[in-house]
Amino acid sequence: MQTLSKQVAPADWSDVEIVRRIVNGEAQALEQLMRRYNRPLYRTARSIVKDDAEAEDVLQEAYLLAFRNIGKFRGDAMLRTWLTRIVINEAIARSRKTARRAKVIQLDGDAAWENEAAEASMNEATPEQPETSVMRAEARRMLERHIDALPDVFRTVFVLRALEEMSVEETASCLAIPEATVRTRFFRARGLLREALAREIDFVFEEAFAFDGARCDRIVAGVLERFKNPQADRA
Repeated sequence: MQTLSKQVAPADWSDVEIVRRIVNGEAQALEQLMRRYNRPLYRTARSIVKDDAEAEDVLQEAYLLAFRNIGKFRGDAMLRTWLTRIVINEAIARSRKTARRAKVIQLDGDAAWENEAAEASMNEATPEQPETSVMRAEARRMLERHIDALPDVFRTVFVLRALEEMSVEETASCLAIPEATVRTRFFRARGLLREALAREIDFVFEEAFAFDGARCDRIVAGVLERFKNPQADRA
């Protein structure tokens, strides 16, 4: 009796399998890749542009660039690292083009990190209330504000290391900086945030910059539509 081979669900596809299917033109693989990496890549983009809508635009452009060049991915680095580099480059280019900041982001070198953000004072911790979800939402918003206030070179390292739990080696590879610089910037960023957030910081990490279903669906739909109509996208 012939044994039927077990079908692997799209959610269980390996990164290598997803890349292979994208190269073969499978739209389902495009969607699977985006849903797998939307959250970390969105957080990375937002850590640079500091604006929700702008981060969505960056992510869509980065995906289109990645999909058009997916055949060049050779697996020398992890797929997440490869995608993160594309997002970082697109976010930096967008920031420079729109002149949203007074200074151009410097992701390499050590001079910029000497300019620390002004340390904002924080109100005393509020006693625990029955409305836990409301309190956590407010704490999350507070964390986001303080992350936004970090100097540029600290903020991106912090997002990659603390929120996305990238290793020092992977973060250094994404940002093209020495591992020692990653450690230093992360240590200083964490110190600034701990002083500002005190006890609240520990339980709001997971919910910071939440990537809700609506935003995820909007980005997937937008990229798939543009991918299906490349001529319209270039017009």
